[in-house]
This record gives sequence, structure tokens and C-alpha cells, in this order.
Amino acid sequence: MKVFIASDHGGFNLKAQMLNTDLDLQNSNQYKFVDLGPFELNEDDDYPHFAEKLVMEMQKEPESLGILICRSGIGMSIAANKFKGIYAALAIREEHAKKAREHNNANILCLDSDYEDTQTHINIVKAFLSSEFEGWETRHGRRIRQIQSFEDKNFK
Repeated sequence: MKVFIASDHGGFNLKAQMLNTDLDLQNSNQYKFVDLGPFELNEDDDYPHFAEKLVMEMQKEPESLGILICRSGIGMSIAANKFKGIYAALAIREEHAKKAREHNNANILCLDSDYEDTQTHINIVKAFLSSEFEGWETRHGRRIRQIQSFEDKNFK
């Protein structure tokens, strides 16, 4: 499974640390991490650009997952969630990442770079990737279908 990862300038160092750390996941054939940038630190880059870039790649490969990183994780999650079929969740604990997948069928994990250490973020990523949606026949599936119905409405 492909896991696309991107950040803005605020998440640049954390993204680099995570990709240069043995996640135990990178060495398995189960996940292929694809870095979508930025590839150099530029204080003027903007998170919406990288959120859109990651979402566009995920839409070409619907079974893929994504990881977005900015200073708080909030901007990335807001930007990514503007796209149909994208369910981005900010997780600050392993339990949040696990529930985001199991109950909310999240396909993008958003991380902050300012508030937790690298090892905590690695553990959050592991929890996210090792969890799966509990299924469409569950109460969670019913709720996700209700959320999906919002995507087709015009809320102006």
C-alpha cells in the first residue's frame, strides 16, 4: 500500500526525521512511503498546496493513505477535508489515530510538528497504519454514509 506524505515548512523537519527513521513499517513490503515534498525548507511555502498535492495523488490510487504535517496539524486537516472522499484526522495520541481508522475510516493522518516528539509521532503513525475500518455494516459505517451524503449537497 502506498502512503503519501507531505508537509509545509512547519512540518518539514518532522517529515524528514520520520522518513529517515526506521519505522519498522518502511522495511516491510506492506507500505511504500512516497514523499511529495517539500524537498527543501522554504519559509514561504503554504500548507494548502501540499495538502492538495497529496489528495490529488491519493485520488489516483483510492486504496492509498496519506500523512500531512504542519505546525498544529489543523490547517492540513482543514485543507484536505475540502476534497470529496477525503477523511483527514488530526491525531495527537495513538488512540486517536486508531479510532480515526476504525470508527471514521480516515484515509489521511494529520500530525503537528510543534507539540509532540518524533517518537510519539512515529507511534501515532504505526497505530494509524496498523488499524482498519470496522466495516460498513457497523454503526460506524452508517455514520460514515451519513457524512458522505454531505459531500453531494451544496451548502451555500
